[in-house]
Amino acid sequence: MAADASRGGTGANVTRRRFAGAAGAAALVAAGVASIGATRAWASPEEAFQGTLGPREALRLLMQGNQRWARGRARHPNQSVSWRLHVAKKQAPFATVFSCIDSRVPPELVFDRGLSDMFVIRTGAQVLDAGVVLGSIEFGPYSYASARLMVVLGHQDCGAVIAAIEAIESGCPAPGHIQAVVDALRPAYDAAKPRRGDLVDNMTRAQTRLTVQRLKRDPLLRKLIETDGLMIVGGHYDLRSGLVEIIA
Repeated sequence: MAADASRGGTGANVTRRRFAGAAGAAALVAAGVASIGATRAWASPEEAFQGTLGPREALRLLMQGNQRWARGRARHPNQSVSWRLHVAKKQAPFATVFSCIDSRVPPELVFDRGLSDMFVIRTGAQVLDAGVVLGSIEFGPYSYASARLMVVLGHQDCGAVIAAIEAIESGCPAPGHIQAVVDALRPAYDAAKPRRGDLVDNMTRAQTRLTVQRLKRDPLLRKLIETDGLMIVGGHYDLRSGLVEIIA
């Protein structure tokens, strides 16, 4: 992970960069860049906003992409050869997504996004640790002023949650290091068990909400929330409809 050198200066430098980027993006949109040829600096007006999006606008882009995905109308933005070459020089993700490792929930597909749009960190049931995983999550918004949105994404019928319930209720430890995932999910189990309804669904949603709360309490991320506009939300993905619901 190589941090963007532009992060080295905050304050006036970041403000000037954002202002210049926003002004440039507005000019490109006004000029109708969608019709510009292969030598254009940006592949679409949407891409021109990278580095200038606020967290609510970033969330809107993700949810719009999710609507396209769910309807079978994905556009696969920012996946062209020219865009790949462009971002090889510098990335400017507008979001960080922390999701489950489940093979049916790839965030780039679920949100219909492409290269340089998102940092993606994935663990079983979005389980945090106090080391590498948390550090990887902190890295994006700390190192890149463009990444002001963070999404914790749980999903329907989570296999890690189901396995944790079986291990907890049977008293039989899970094999190998999988037990560490079970242990990390115990607070979500304790929160969900007294609730009415489906235990797997309740526990998955509880895990997402607890993770959002923990990230908001993280000293580094809390400072970015208070001083630099970082927004952290939690979502729940339906495997059948393809839709993401914001739940935290």
